[in-house]
Amino acid sequence: MTQQNYYQASAGPAESYPAASAHGEVEVAIVGGGYAGLATALGLAERGVHGVCLLEAEQLGFGASGRNGGFVFAGFSLSEAELLRQLGVDHARRLYAATQRAVALVRQRIQRYQIDCDLVDQGVIWANWFRDPELLRSRQALLANAFASHWQRLSVDELHQRIASARYHGGLFEADALHLHPLKWARGLGRAAAAQGVAIHEQSPVNRLQKVAGRWQLGTQSGTLIRARQVVLCCGGYLAGLHPRIDRSVLPVATYVMATEPLGNQLEACFPGTRAAVYDSRFAFDYYRPLLDTRLLWGGRISVLDRSAAAVARLLRGDMMQVFPQLADVKIDFAWSGLMSYARHEMPQVGQIEPGLWCAQAFGGHGLATTLAAGEVIAAAIAEHDPAIQDYAAFGLPWAGKPFGYAAAQLSYSWMQWRDRFKDFRESRLAR
Repeated sequence: MTQQNYYQASAGPAESYPAASAHGEVEVAIVGGGYAGLATALGLAERGVHGVCLLEAEQLGFGASGRNGGFVFAGFSLSEAELLRQLGVDHARRLYAATQRAVALVRQRIQRYQIDCDLVDQGVIWANWFRDPELLRSRQALLANAFASHWQRLSVDELHQRIASARYHGGLFEADALHLHPLKWARGLGRAAAAQGVAIHEQSPVNRLQKVAGRWQLGTQSGTLIRARQVVLCCGGYLAGLHPRIDRSVLPVATYVMATEPLGNQLEACFPGTRAAVYDSRFAFDYYRPLLDTRLLWGGRISVLDRSAAAVARLLRGDMMQVFPQLADVKIDFAWSGLMSYARHEMPQVGQIEPGLWCAQAFGGHGLATTLAAGEVIAAAIAEHDPAIQDYAAFGLPWAGKPFGYAAAQLSYSWMQWRDRFKDFRESRLAR
């Protein structure tokens, strides 16, 4: 099993962007070449903003943007019910609608910029791990009534016709969702931004940020100085140490992913009636999807530990066996982990921190659509003074509690995992 992740192995050769080597002045400097940075850069360029520069410490898509599950759907890490409770109907609807528009924008940009990213536009299934049908009824009704998002109810038999697993007890099908190759998508956004005039610099870690004579000055590790009227920090879980308040507010945590060997007809047997991506109704859920080369990509778990590829494969294989025991002899070709950023309030941190300094981070494992929504709202605020960014102001930069936050996050996850297991055990006993 290789230490390289599946996406790196299958994406093909990447474009190479030069390191920043000349001092200069720009209108907007973006730090971070993941989805949020790329979406902001492209959003600015599409709005006619010139002098946009993006600085990436490694390569485009190096972090979570090139390692995630590849699911594209609306919503946030914070549940829809909690979003409504905290914000009220109108405010919650505006934020949720922004992520719905972002899903549509993914499709539009794939078409407009001819991005080859292994798009599978066949929806996402939320599979019920538990026997309690109220989970399905209540979420379906809430989404329809509060957010005008209509998910199809799948009976136990209907779900089994799509997924050959006895593990689940019905589900919901979100038709307006898709899945794709996340690293190819990130690189495609980079090509589109560069074609629109954005100056992209890889291998350019920024290690200094300060205000000098009314402008922001960024210094790279190689000594290059760039002055900018506006700066957008999009570092996610890979913190750059540039602004203590921003770094203190986010908790980088690891999640795990693996990809099997090509399964051929075995994949068809596991997914006889769908090519949708799947995740389940537990707090500590599995997520997986069939790939175009007949592999099964499988992800799950949240941890403060960055485990080895062998350890990741061992853990996730055990999870996969609970759903597809027929794959017991399948070989795991790739296994990896990556850091994603969480905030205590489970919502993205998007906004202007002080005049001319913006941030977009803490997407909590729901980044493919929400990063695009964040990039759009920041680009609109900078280019057009659009006030929509104020919708994120309710979720600020509270201290994440590091280093104690890591222990709290792990204990919280373990508690929720135990609660899921106890509910499953209790239902199994009652069903006997």
